[in-house]
Order: sequence, then structure tokens, then C-alpha cells
Amino acid sequence: MPRIRVEPLGVELEAEQGETVMDAFANRGYFWPVGCARNGECTNCAMQVISGVARLSQMGRYERKNLMRQRGVRSVEDPRLRLACQARIEGDVIVYKRGVAPE
Repeated sequence: MPRIRVEPLGVELEAEQGETVMDAFANRGYFWPVGCARNGECTNCAMQVISGVARLSQMGRYERKNLMRQRGVRSVEDPRLRLACQARIEGDVIVYKRGVAPE
């Protein structure tokens, strides 16, 4: 099973292959900051990938479109900026996201 760690919280857990980063934590009792229906519209769940960019699913059109709409065209130039509700886990990953906390 892939492992995912969130900093600065310092929590690492096992995730299901293909599970979104947000769901991996939400399904195990953690709050992930979000302002929409977890569908990529608000981009509040955006995270910085510290390690393992290639072990996340590729960014789809919908994620790209919403990042550009909410955060500007330049936001998609850095592949380390991803939406936790859209990025699916394919291997071990370390991400940075403030506000993630136990429920």
C-alpha cells in the first residue's frame, strides 16, 4: 500500500491505490481544509507536493481549469501544486498543507 505523509502535521498513513489525497486522510479521521463539495471548484484543498509528484495521477483538465481560474494561469506551471481532492495516490508521497488536523 502506498504511504502518504502530510507536513507540517507530521502524520503518515497508508492509503488505497487510486484514492485521492484528501479522501485518504478524511477516511481515516482527519479534517482537510476545503470550501466546496470536494469537487475541485474552490481550490482551498491545494497542497504542495514535497516528494513523489510522479506518484500522483496526472493533472486532469478539470483540475487544471480550476487552478487557473482561482489562482491564475501561472499556477499550473509548477507540477508540485495539486488539488488534494483531485490528485490520486499511485505511490509514496509527501505533501505540505497547513490546516490538516485530527477531527
